[in-house]
Amino acid sequence: MGYYYYYGFDPLYFLILISVVIAMVAQYKVKSTYSKYSRVRSDLGLTGAQAAQKILNMNGIYDVSIQHIAGDLTDNYNPRNKVLSLSDAVYNSTSIAAIGVAAHECGHAIQHDVGYAPLLIRNTIAPVVNIASSLSWIFIAAGLFFGMSPTLIDVGIIMFSLAVLFELITLPVEFNASGRALTILSDSGMLYPDETAGAKKVLSAAAMTYVASALTAVLQLLRLIMLFGRRSDDR
Repeated sequence: MGYYYYYGFDPLYFLILISVVIAMVAQYKVKSTYSKYSRVRSDLGLTGAQAAQKILNMNGIYDVSIQHIAGDLTDNYNPRNKVLSLSDAVYNSTSIAAIGVAAHECGHAIQHDVGYAPLLIRNTIAPVVNIASSLSWIFIAAGLFFGMSPTLIDVGIIMFSLAVLFELITLPVEFNASGRALTILSDSGMLYPDETAGAKKVLSAAAMTYVASALTAVLQLLRLIMLFGRRSDDR
């Protein structure tokens, strides 16, 4: 291994390269899949907003408001104010892709309504994670500035670990929301079987972006541990 370091090549950079490639592939897949099915109109002709309203009502949820939000694939559900926001490409669109995305966001609203544990955990730790992830690099940089201070660097890595934990908890939340969405769309007849299959491809591609994000975070954490662990051994 010393041979590679001598010539300025750090094998740990492979971790960064792998994560970048995975993220790029995932983003390309979700955009291309969404683009394909955004051009396929559902037979019933429901818009994303109409489908969302029907799904919420079917599940006895009447305190969630649906609003139009600007942007491309900026759809989200906010549990704090119980607002389901649908983007330009989803709100008024009658495409299979739009209905699938709208149903997915409804899946989060349903999770919130029934007290789905991973969602509750994610929402609880989110404020702490936002602060910790921002401060983590400051502590690591400060540790380097003060001569490889192990205490500051360790605190920074622990803070970054919270962000990794958040990414991992997000996975079951997103997969469960998609599963709920596809079941509802199929059982309710809002999408026919072949249309549901198309919606599944859209949601599966979107889910891969979360997998890529989690994997990137894990690889970055691994690199930090290996990098600073190796330097500590060298001291």
